[in-house]
Amino acid sequence: MFRTLKEDLDAVMERDPAARSRAEVFFLYSGFKAVRSHRKANWCYRHNLKFLARWISQRSRKKTGIEIHPGAQIGRGLFIDHGMGVVIGETTQIGDNCTLYQGVTLGGTGKDTGKRHPTLGDNVLIGAGAKVLGPFTVGDNARVAAGAVVLDAVPEGATAVGVPARVVRINGEKVPANPPRHPCDDMDQIHVADPVSMELCRLRGEMERLEKRLQELEEAGPGGARS
Repeated sequence: MFRTLKEDLDAVMERDPAARSRAEVFFLYSGFKAVRSHRKANWCYRHNLKFLARWISQRSRKKTGIEIHPGAQIGRGLFIDHGMGVVIGETTQIGDNCTLYQGVTLGGTGKDTGKRHPTLGDNVLIGAGAKVLGPFTVGDNARVAAGAVVLDAVPEGATAVGVPARVVRINGEKVPANPPRHPCDDMDQIHVADPVSMELCRLRGEMERLEKRLQELEEAGPGGARS
């Protein structure tokens, strides 16, 4: 229990540059309080104390604005930043060292039974306001951009963007052989490619190419056009 508590505290200290001390995180951070309460609720849930588990989770929801079903399985080092409006469903599974921003929903579509909610691998980042809906897997080291709506599986190391979300990167851009690593390195939820903008740029380039070709044919005259 104390090892898990330390790992949760370390996760916040490593990934939140605003965190000044472990005492501040322990007493004042709503995300940390929600995760700590969930671990108690989940213990009760697994030991068939379902009513008590729900009581703990609903009390935590009222205090923190974060709703985590006591049946959800959460790994080590989950960091919920700010957290207001986060919802995590009953059959959700979250791996180690994941990060969720405010307004994230790990929910279901309403058409599935049994396993209804997503599974997140290790080191996954879900941006603010993103919705991950359905019983599929978001692979290790994947990122979901802010505001995205994910309805299908996301491969390992991929970046998903848009509504509905599309994978726009896998394993990112080319990096140096031995880049310095830091927990904050992969927490950028803003500077990701927009697939709609990319498609518009491609169409614009194609249109400019055709206009240039048409102009060349007009300048060449009838003989040039026939050739």
